[in-house]
Amino acid sequence: MLTSIVAAVIILGLLILVHEAGHFVVAKRCGVRVLRFSIGYPPKLFGIRRGETEYAIGAVPFGGYVRMLGDEIGDELSPADIETYLTEIGRDLVMAGSQSKTESAPLEERLLTLAQRLGAGDGRDAAAQGMAALGREPRPEEALLLDEIRRRGSLAEAIKAMAESPPAALVKRIRERAFPSQTLAKRFAIVLAGPAANLLFAPLALMVVFMYGVPRLLPVVGQVKTGLPAEAAGLKPGDVVLSIDGQPIKSWDQLSSSVKRSDGARLKIEFERHQGNSSTRGAAVIQPTYEAGKSGFGGTVHQWVIGVLPRGDSIVTRVGPISAFEQAMVESANMTGMLVTGIAKIVSGATPVREALGGPIMIARLAGEEAHAGFANVLLFTVTLSLELGIINLLPVPMLDGGHLAFFVIEGARGKPLQVRHREIAQQVGLFLLVILMAFAIFNDISRIVQG
Repeated sequence: MLTSIVAAVIILGLLILVHEAGHFVVAKRCGVRVLRFSIGYPPKLFGIRRGETEYAIGAVPFGGYVRMLGDEIGDELSPADIETYLTEIGRDLVMAGSQSKTESAPLEERLLTLAQRLGAGDGRDAAAQGMAALGREPRPEEALLLDEIRRRGSLAEAIKAMAESPPAALVKRIRERAFPSQTLAKRFAIVLAGPAANLLFAPLALMVVFMYGVPRLLPVVGQVKTGLPAEAAGLKPGDVVLSIDGQPIKSWDQLSSSVKRSDGARLKIEFERHQGNSSTRGAAVIQPTYEAGKSGFGGTVHQWVIGVLPRGDSIVTRVGPISAFEQAMVESANMTGMLVTGIAKIVSGATPVREALGGPIMIARLAGEEAHAGFANVLLFTVTLSLELGIINLLPVPMLDGGHLAFFVIEGARGKPLQVRHREIAQQVGLFLLVILMAFAIFNDISRIVQG
């Protein structure tokens, strides 16, 4: 159980890191100020400030977020928005001038000392003081805050006064750095970057898998189920499947996929049978039957089968970087197509939600199973989850990235954003739906465990 929990936390933590890093990198490239990069949700366990951003670890591991300047800004700047920005500017100044002051001194005292030092001279003298205290010249918004601190004698009073009557230069600077003030194209790119990072991570991880070596289950029959088409056609344990309808079969996955995709059509299966030191080739025409089986999450799934199970023979294949890249791109595209099709079947009702949906408990169980199976299996499981995370986040559901992207599309069509009130209602509905969905998934996980 401990292995499952640790494996799930590491895998999900990595995928959340990749997702949020996508938002973070593109936001920084677009000039948006990122206040916090957090893996996990509050309460905060650990945090460290580097540059303009605090990097934090939260106590709730199944999630993360990038908080940008202006996340809470509506159509107009409020005093609270300005106070947030000025507080961050104060922390910037303390970080820049920390080497010249006692680290243990309160923020208020350190900024007042810095403001007094910078106000000790005029013109070139003030610039020289700034270079000495900060290691660089104060930025325009920093100079405004320091001047106000010097006049008021207090950081709190300075922030309050500037929030109530902000200088035009300060408002301009906030709008340059805030997320809601960016162009529609930049906002779209920042939000899209999270899911895109997960989708791009998949082929990169698959490259590692293919170069490391993938265990490939060979198409050797281990068991023939009684009463099913394979038995009636004469297949026996030990038979090696060579081809299906003239297409060579090199792995058990290929065999299984060919049967599942048959849609019940007759299949010509060529096989090789070993008897002592000799071997013979044979062929059989088999018509698959539609039957219920276990899904990956422990539910029931209906699919076409012929009634055979693998013996377990496998080989490990390794390839070079170029071949690994080509295979990774093809496999990522195939997996993405299968996942999209699976989600479409759930939405349309073709696949019952209860059978297909798994929550954190199921993810932990599967992560533990893959961890015991080996490094390649863990990476393949991580790739699947990364693709699922990327695809699901693109769904047009409020609270997900796809919901924000849908708002942007509407904004582009209307020429102006939706009203703040309408966006707030949509977000509340989206949050309610996600909470219900998560509760259902957890209940579903527990039901499967109880039912065995």
